[in-house]
Amino acid sequence: MPKMKTHSGAKKRYKVTGSGKILRRKANRSHILEKKSAKRKRRLAGTTEITGGQRERARRQLGM
Repeated sequence: MPKMKTHSGAKKRYKVTGSGKILRRKANRSHILEKKSAKRKRRLAGTTEITGGQRERARRQLGM
């Protein structure tokens, strides 16, 4: 049986921490920023942890 390949799109979007958590960027912060309030843009800054069923899907895509 050959090795499982890592999903190329997933490895560019997710970061795995030392403890095994998977981090992602928040959506809606890439373009059309003029109409979004400063408060909303601050809230969308940074990264957040993937949880629930999405976490299992991401783990499988990353070959974990």
